[in-house]
Amino acid sequence: MDHARPSPVDIGLGTGLRALIATLDGGVQSVYDELGVDFRPRFYSVLRDLQAHGELSVTALTHSAGVTQPAMTQTLAMMRERDLVEQTVDPDGRKRVFVLTRKGIALAVRTAPVFEATHRAARALQAETGHDLEAAITATLAALGTRDFAARIHAELAKGDAR
Repeated sequence: MDHARPSPVDIGLGTGLRALIATLDGGVQSVYDELGVDFRPRFYSVLRDLQAHGELSVTALTHSAGVTQPAMTQTLAMMRERDLVEQTVDPDGRKRVFVLTRKGIALAVRTAPVFEATHRAARALQAETGHDLEAAITATLAALGTRDFAARIHAELAKGDAR
């Protein structure tokens, strides 16, 4: 009897993608832990965007990161607990925005070398595997933006019914 463990992709596309994210995020997290930096990979897009733009709404941060609003709200709550971001009102006084605190700005400076090394390691991994993951992710998300995955599944089910 063969007890070979099936690959995550054989089990399903989502399982394979979750395994990939867990492996990548786990590697990044271990580097932060080794450096004694209280940082989570999920903070990266918020730190990057607020450093670049100064202040942004939850909606803008959500859109930029490509996550759901509840996921972004949870990330911002975690960052607020660590005093990395604070919520304020925009200059017009019409909407609430987030900004980096002094501690958040200092963390952005401290983690910049890790961010750069992470990008280089990702490019090296893509060269090693011969697959441009960034291009594949971008193209896949764009295609799903024009026709979501549920619609694609329904279309395949309809084909199966017609057979």
